[in-house]
Amino acid sequence: MATNGEQAGVGQGKLYPSPQVLQDTAPMGGGSELYEFLEHAYKDPDWYWGQIASELEWSARWQILRQGDLPDFKYYVGGTTNVSVNCIDRHLKSGRKNKAALLWEREDGAREVWTYQQLYDDVNRFANVLYELGVRRGDVVALYMANIPEVFIAVHACYRIGALYNVIFAGFSADAVRQRLVDSKPKVVVVADASMRRGKEVPLKTTLDEASKDVSSIESVVVVQRVGSSFEMKEGRDHLWSDLMAKAKAWFPPEPIEANEPGFIIYTSGTEAKPKGVVHSGVGFLVGTYANCKWALALQDDDVYWCTADVGWLTFPIFALIGGLAHGATLVVYEGALDYPTPGRFYEVVERYRVNKIFTAPTALRMLRRVGESWLEGRDLSTLQLIALVGEPLDPETWHWVHDVIGRGEIFINNTYGQSETASAWTSSLVGWGSAKPGSCGVPLPGYASEIVDDQGNPVPVGSTGYLTITKPFPCLTRTVWGDHQRYLDTYFSVYPGRYYTADACILDEDGHYWVIGRVDDVINVSGHRLGTMEMEAAILNHPMVAEAAVVGVPDATKGTVPVAFAVLRGEVADKQATAKELEDLVVTAIGPIARPASTHVVRALPKTRSGKIMRRLLRELVTEGEIRGDTTSLEDAESVAIIEEDLKGIRS
Repeated sequence: MATNGEQAGVGQGKLYPSPQVLQDTAPMGGGSELYEFLEHAYKDPDWYWGQIASELEWSARWQILRQGDLPDFKYYVGGTTNVSVNCIDRHLKSGRKNKAALLWEREDGAREVWTYQQLYDDVNRFANVLYELGVRRGDVVALYMANIPEVFIAVHACYRIGALYNVIFAGFSADAVRQRLVDSKPKVVVVADASMRRGKEVPLKTTLDEASKDVSSIESVVVVQRVGSSFEMKEGRDHLWSDLMAKAKAWFPPEPIEANEPGFIIYTSGTEAKPKGVVHSGVGFLVGTYANCKWALALQDDDVYWCTADVGWLTFPIFALIGGLAHGATLVVYEGALDYPTPGRFYEVVERYRVNKIFTAPTALRMLRRVGESWLEGRDLSTLQLIALVGEPLDPETWHWVHDVIGRGEIFINNTYGQSETASAWTSSLVGWGSAKPGSCGVPLPGYASEIVDDQGNPVPVGSTGYLTITKPFPCLTRTVWGDHQRYLDTYFSVYPGRYYTADACILDEDGHYWVIGRVDDVINVSGHRLGTMEMEAAILNHPMVAEAAVVGVPDATKGTVPVAFAVLRGEVADKQATAKELEDLVVTAIGPIARPASTHVVRALPKTRSGKIMRRLLRELVTEGEIRGDTTSLEDAESVAIIEEDLKGIRS
């Protein structure tokens, strides 16, 4: 696969150092002690994971740091602790009990403040509730809720007992919810009555009732009344959260959990019809997310930090539910659409809570750029120091716009890379110490060993495209697929035995930065030339009328594969065909004639997950098959597919 990677600015651009305000709070002061620590960490990842784990609270220290290797490994063998103790209890001991843990806001204006003491009390109460409902160590609890305080409480109550939890995305259909219930076999389901999205109620309890028919594992359903939506209570099965909590004691002894016991299940979608239930170790996940927030966010005691992701996607547990709370930060928790009721809502939230650090998706930033700078007028965003990102590559043009316009040329933008399976954004800038480069995903963080290889598994030269692999285990790497370990081995370790296969294409530049240019399927072979669709999209986004872009590869009898482009415009144009030609010319100018899209479609929408990731796989299916056949449960708006189909028909006719 190795080919020259000099495409549309990959590897190019200057390095932007961390601003002074972040340097002042870098771990170990950012001096020689930090340099020596990192040097040791990169040489000996296991030593590093021992050092990081020692910063947390353990009820019994491990006897063996690491046992085994990929794909079957264990960390901190014999060590026991509890995730909820590390995320909540220990902050009460350090004097944070009256500190705000959660600043919750809903798009309709409802707001609440939860202190660490209040969170602790209700976590203990709900652990007692679950225990009274028969939940024991190793049982599964399904959580079907949006970004509300009760999801924090339920997750940490599960950790306190030693039960596994499975957070189900609140935007899923009844069929998608049912798939996850049937596969995970929960004993208890915790559900909100409804959620708010763009001014409309999204019924959750009613959807659950439809999804849970004949799911025999479910013994109890606990209903959180948040919106005031009407719903049916099933006698003998359903209970109101408020009724159960009113009777529960505010103390439950935390169960010491062995470091390699499973902590939770999260389902990932793919080309297969059945989503994978990825299983993570609870304690391994804690250590990995604590470390991730340490380097990618440099979280401090006085930070007001906002992770905009939905709780149903692993970004939120990594950077808020677990990683954020493990650092004792004050977290902004927002329920609803970031651009509702106006595109200025994002800026309002930052200003209202004096947010200084944000973790979001590139799509959110492209949305802000698309709607224009007028929404910034009169807003005081002077507290903002850092914006970190994950989900898909951020094009350099949007990077610079955010840096110069939103950040006044002063903030640090940290574009990271990770997967649900790695449970961490493991390539990143080291905030406060390292530098960022527009378009790149930073460098591998300490504790991670990786290599970019060709088809035979040999390392590719700097500047060449290859397959990104991970060569050594780490604590928060997924341990199995729920109920199907062979699928785990086949999916992640069969391509390169002894290595974890990310299925992502990547380039290493001369500064040591990684450029993840898309899924392997998104690196296309046009007449023998390997081209990354990310570079094509970046070129199209340079057009002043383009708000969003996606490029996919489709089979071609002559060239093998050809690129097909999709673009959503900022407004109406008189001649869409002329605009499409302009976009194709931009790709040619940026990359070369070989990259000219075979066709370019100006459409009104692109299919996305709620986290903002464009589902390019669905676009490819629409072009090649004329219909969607794969898993669509991650779609935020099913109508987007119908809109694209209608637009494509208009083009074909």
